[in-house]
This record gives sequence, structure tokens and C-alpha cells, in this order.
Amino acid sequence: MIIKSNEIKKSEIAKIIQIFNSETKLNIKEISDNLGYSRQTFYNKFERLKKEKIIGQFTININPNISPNNLKYVLLEVKTNPQEPELVKDLKLIPQLRILDGILGDYSLFALFIFNSSRDYYNALNKIDEVMSKSYFKKYQIIDTIKVFKTNGIELDNKIVNNQYELDKIDYLILKILQKKQELSPISTYEIRNIIKESFQKVLKELNKEDISQSTVHNRIKKLESNGVILNYTVNFNPKKMGFKGKYHVRIKPKNPSKYNFIASKLEKNQYITDLFRIGEQYGLFAIIRVKKVEDYAEFIKTLYDTKEIEDTFTYFVLDELLPFQNFVIY
Repeated sequence: MIIKSNEIKKSEIAKIIQIFNSETKLNIKEISDNLGYSRQTFYNKFERLKKEKIIGQFTININPNISPNNLKYVLLEVKTNPQEPELVKDLKLIPQLRILDGILGDYSLFALFIFNSSRDYYNALNKIDEVMSKSYFKKYQIIDTIKVFKTNGIELDNKIVNNQYELDKIDYLILKILQKKQELSPISTYEIRNIIKESFQKVLKELNKEDISQSTVHNRIKKLESNGVILNYTVNFNPKKMGFKGKYHVRIKPKNPSKYNFIASKLEKNQYITDLFRIGEQYGLFAIIRVKKVEDYAEFIKTLYDTKEIEDTFTYFVLDELLPFQNFVIY
């Protein structure tokens, strides 16, 4: 039986995406059982969603607060023009890129990069500078984040990492593969083991290893889960096709600078905010907002000022998501 696109409602797709959001990896039987489908019905629906490019690759989200080095989130704002498509192309080649948006304002491009460490960041900084040197305006600013309060719709205040658990190179490889190499089906521990063996021989040699066993991969993943490193397993999807028509970047300036953490602890519970950072600027909170209609954003701003804690805000409207597949928690 062929499932027509109009037979899968957005509410049903949202439910499927919600099921994929799990702290442990689910198999197809568990997913179909949770949805109340037969395995064949689920397979048909899922294939239709992939074909229509509503759902992209499977992935994970990683807790920023890991040892021995926290993940480093870096924001980049660029002034460019439509005659520089190669600039976007070159930025997309930087592997640590997570978000790339065309925005309306003083700057016309926004990028979010996530680095494994400060060393990883500084190694990539030369590449970013090289790309920017080719731009017409050569106007850009790099903004370091001081703290991540929320990422991909996940509040971090109760996502505690066991600081006694320190990641090594094998852990980072496993996380990288789970995040970037899963394609359109969940990856198995056997496949992860083969990718490491075939593509990361240099790392294995540095560790005096010729191979890594499937059971080692399995055990390490379980430790990454139990120690709070893996935030969730999920699937990337196209927000616009899910009805999220509006995306905004908002900088927030509190009346009292000593209340940044207090205000952020309230804001991270807001369902419209998918990402929230403390940055080292006058408008020291940076939020990414997703809404289904303009009225939702108006409601967000009104509620924000009703707290009497906010002095001013500055908003960029996102014209285009240049990395169309993202993931965040859908409520």
C-alpha cells in the first residue's frame, strides 16, 4: 500500500519525530509499538517522509559540559551580498558548522559552530578567517559563548554530566559518527566499529590499536549515555515543512546585569526558545526562537517584557535556513 503525502498529517509527523527523541537508542520495533503502528505501516510512512525530504538523517545531541574540555559554541555574523554564493559554499565545508542562516539586519549571514575544544576552535579559526578574506565587505564578527543554557530545545540545567568521566579519542570518534554518519537509518555498533577501522586508522595507531571490537563500541556508548554525555538520540527534520515558518535571533539586555543566570533559568523553559547562550556583550543573552506564526513571536516578546526584568532586545529575522535539516524538541 502506497501512503499518499496528504494521508500523513503534520500532527502525526510531529508525533513520529517526538518518538525519535529518546535518551537511549530505540529500535524500529520499539518505535512502531510506541506509535501504535505495525512495522510495515511505520516503514511505509517513514519512507514517504524521507522521500518528501521532511525527515533527514538520524543524529544525536551532545552535552556541551563534558570533560576534559567543554564543547565550545561559537557564533559568526557576516555581512555579504547575493553575488557571493561561494562564501556560503566555503562555510558549509567547515565540518564544525551546525547552523547557517540568511538574516535581515546589519549582517546578512549567521553561523553557529561547535568545537570539541579551544584547540579545535583555534585550528578552525584560520579557515574561517581565510573564507572571510575572500568576501566583498570583509565585515564579520566572531562571538564566543560563555555558557550554553539550552541547545536544540533541550534545557541543560538538569542535564548533569559525571565530571569523573573523561572522554578520550575513541569516545569522540563514536560521538562524531553517531552525530554525522547515520544517514537515513540508525547506525549499528557493528557499522560504527567498521567506520573507525576503515576511516580512522591514524587515531588507532596513535592509541597503539589495530582495531576496536563491537562490544567495546557498545559498552562505550552505554557509558556515554549513563554519564550524561549523549543528551538524546533524534532525527533531523525540515522545520518549514513541519509548519515552523518563523525563526528569529534575539539579543536580550536585562535591567540588572547581575541577574543573567536568573533570567536565563526562566527563559530556557520557554517552548519558543530552542537555543539560549550567554555571550560577552552588552546584550548578553542570545536566543534562537522558532514559531509557527508571527503572533507567537509577538506573544514571546510581550511575555518577555511583562517580566519587568528586561531593558531592551534586538532582533534579527531569519530569511532562509541554508542548512535546511535541523533538530529540536517539539512540544
